[in-house]
Amino acid sequence: MTPVVTGLRLGRRRDLSVAVESTPAVSWTVEGPPGWRPERAQLRLDDGEERMLGAGSVLVRWPFAPLTDGAAHTLAVRVQGADGRWTPWSPPLPFAVHLADGSWHHAMLAHPAPPGEATPLHLRREVRVPADVVSATLASTGHGVHQVAIDGVDVDDHVLKPGWTSYRHRLPLTVADATTALTPGVHALTVRAAGGWFTERYGFGANAARVYGDQPAVSVRLRLVHADGRVTDLDDSGWRVDPVPPLVASGLYAGEHRDLRRESAGWVLPGFDDAAWLPASVIPPPSGVRVELVDVEPVRRVAEVAAVSLEARPDGRTLIDFGQNLVGRLRLRVDLPAGAEVVIRHAEVLDGDELCTWPLRAAQATDRIVGEGAGPREFEPEFTFHGFRYAEVSGVEHPLDPADVRAIVLGTDVRRTGWFASSDPLLDRLHENVVWSLRGNLLAVPTDCPQRDERLGWTGDAQVFAAAAASIFDVDALYGSWLDDLALEQRALGGVVPTVVPNPLGAFAEVAAAGWGDAVTIVPTLLRERYGDDGVRTRLAPAMSAWVAVCESLADAGGLWERGFQYGDWLDPTSARPDKAKADPGLVAGAFRVASARLAADALRAAGDEAGADEAARIAARAASAFARAYLTAGGRLMSDAPSAYALVLALDLAPADLRGAMAERLAFLLRAGGYRMATGFLGTPVVLDALLDNGQEHAAEQLLFQTMCPSWLYPVTQGATTMWERWDAVRPDGTLHPSGMVSLNHCAFGAVADVLHRRIGGLAPAAPGYRRLRVHPWFPSRLAHAEVRHETPYGLARVAWRRDGDRVRVTAVVPTGTDAEVVLPGRVPFEVGSGMHEWVVEAGAGSVHPSARGGDPAGGVDTDLAVLADRPGACALVSGILAAHSPAMATEFDAYIRWVPGRALRPELAAVAAPADVVSRIDAALRTP
Repeated sequence: MTPVVTGLRLGRRRDLSVAVESTPAVSWTVEGPPGWRPERAQLRLDDGEERMLGAGSVLVRWPFAPLTDGAAHTLAVRVQGADGRWTPWSPPLPFAVHLADGSWHHAMLAHPAPPGEATPLHLRREVRVPADVVSATLASTGHGVHQVAIDGVDVDDHVLKPGWTSYRHRLPLTVADATTALTPGVHALTVRAAGGWFTERYGFGANAARVYGDQPAVSVRLRLVHADGRVTDLDDSGWRVDPVPPLVASGLYAGEHRDLRRESAGWVLPGFDDAAWLPASVIPPPSGVRVELVDVEPVRRVAEVAAVSLEARPDGRTLIDFGQNLVGRLRLRVDLPAGAEVVIRHAEVLDGDELCTWPLRAAQATDRIVGEGAGPREFEPEFTFHGFRYAEVSGVEHPLDPADVRAIVLGTDVRRTGWFASSDPLLDRLHENVVWSLRGNLLAVPTDCPQRDERLGWTGDAQVFAAAAASIFDVDALYGSWLDDLALEQRALGGVVPTVVPNPLGAFAEVAAAGWGDAVTIVPTLLRERYGDDGVRTRLAPAMSAWVAVCESLADAGGLWERGFQYGDWLDPTSARPDKAKADPGLVAGAFRVASARLAADALRAAGDEAGADEAARIAARAASAFARAYLTAGGRLMSDAPSAYALVLALDLAPADLRGAMAERLAFLLRAGGYRMATGFLGTPVVLDALLDNGQEHAAEQLLFQTMCPSWLYPVTQGATTMWERWDAVRPDGTLHPSGMVSLNHCAFGAVADVLHRRIGGLAPAAPGYRRLRVHPWFPSRLAHAEVRHETPYGLARVAWRRDGDRVRVTAVVPTGTDAEVVLPGRVPFEVGSGMHEWVVEAGAGSVHPSARGGDPAGGVDTDLAVLADRPGACALVSGILAAHSPAMATEFDAYIRWVPGRALRPELAAVAAPADVVSRIDAALRTP
């Protein structure tokens, strides 16, 4: 096999080849024969200038002279292996250069007399293009969201552009090549705009308010390059505003109201008479705000979902079920008489047979369209989005045809890079639920939820699910941009990382909260680990240092952080209040304080700041010592005897080596005592399985992962969930929705488990930054017959799969060209392999702790020890299920108070809840059935 270059790209985004900085990073992949290793590479610019480089191929520094704005180039690469063979030159990669130095001199165009707050904006002007124009680019930014068209054709396929950034500090700029659209002659430039994130009301209840501004505005630059080399920009004059645009109102939370009767025919084409329109207000660009090109994929329409059912109601309403909770909006084809109004309402769940909208809180999530009587027409809102599975359409006089309804899925157009599959359909559906929640919550920024009046970039949520996001999608560019906003918001607060980024919540979010603020150290480290992205970590190193300093200032004289507000192990299911978890908030804060200081020390040292690194390392050592004195006992117990506390201490390496075993045993004991139901919240859940698996508690990890009782990872799947829930019991066993005012059915945080599915069950993880070296170490839970994970690493496709074959397990792995792998398999000494396909066979029992109890009859009935029963797969759920069939209240009481601990049998526990003799007999018989 001849090695060949299979991928070449600039920067971090994957959807477009464009340089947005003068020295962009370059990456490529190679496919070669097994064991073939690159030794050096040669880059060629414009079929001329060449540079010889080393063996690296991921985010390599630009080796040529800095690029200039507006230029067009081609780039090619070839790679030489250690055997001396060269690959052929890659096909030339054409790319444009669009630079923005942060200074933006073009005015903001706005409505001269808006009739109300957040008034949508339609603008137009005409431009005459000379015959000597050889190229044209159209750049735009603004306050709000917009789209630009030339002669009625949109300049790109972006949605809600330019996205959401920290508007007080920077505005993102989008650039489109308009050369082919702007032929010599007169053309119409038109802009459609709405307030979007800029004019949305943020906050809770009566405190919600507009914080960025009241009105949308747009800034447009049309740049023409002439044959003689001259460059001219369109001036800011001549723009006119439609006084009554068809888009009457628009809001992300409220939805859109469009009246087609108000649309001016032909307004998007040259020659339209706009004399009745108003001259646009020309406002200077905002001072102190950087306008910049952002190297990140835009929001796009990424999928369409057909309805699985349409139910026509007698009153004319139609209830639509798409079978999948998603993020986007409806595309509806209808024939409306003039003045007839269609109303579309959205919800994630039904209350009986009606939409359940109270969890949306102040978000109306309602779109309206008024017809103009011109025949069948397709309608899709433009500047809003909703989180929903169900939609209700009213006002359509004729029956809706399923072909006339589609759900349009929106999201940042990140590339799918990771896949997981196993023999357990519930586990596979859990993974698919994570995929859908990530797809919906990676929308301009990584958000917490997409449906209610929130949709914010909570730093804690981003921190806990960043690893899962990186296991499934290429999120390097998206998270890198979000971290830039985090650093800007943090700098304005003197080092405090706000709990939401961007921060429209003001003082509410301006608190130092452990696990939330630590996103500044954890996420950049994660991007380096998964993508080999040293640049983001280096760029964020000063921000990491500032956060560590803030945490140090908040510690008391003894080195503990036990003052001030903490979210702690948010949404611990064993606590009635989300902020009152069993894990002591001081312990949680102390653990993250040590972890962040260690990560900051590493980043600062890599960035060349030795003094800063030494100080961070000293802080970490002092904080770790204080932590051990305050919270660890000599016997391996924690002063806060809660599962999340043990999980965090083990996972964040705060346990002395000689106590790790005892602490892991205690963690397993506590989980078993709870019937292997979830007992961790936002911060403990992402690390609990790793804490068990890394410390010899494979059986407890298996019991926890495959549990179906509430609360558990698989419980929502058994209830028909198609996305991850905010609360473990968002839908309770009796079918009712959790009564809290905070209940989302599309939340990413607990989806952090997907990363564990990839790294542990699939057994594929990075052992060096960017998967330059892989770790192949699969876990074989006894309840799985096979599993597979595939991941498109920066070096190419990697794959690990395993399948039980009688008493053995057959493991296969694909290691990408240019990488190697360390392999850890049960019953073998760890070993190394090079690139290519590999296969090994191991004994099935090795490495899997089979659920044979800690003594006693493994098939015993109600007189069996409780701990023995709990260690039998499904036993706890079986007992609870039989009780619930008799009396849901009895089952609830039993589940709330039972402790599955050694030294007591099940029979007296059943007597304690007054279980009738026939129910006890049914449980006994069921437990004895193989």
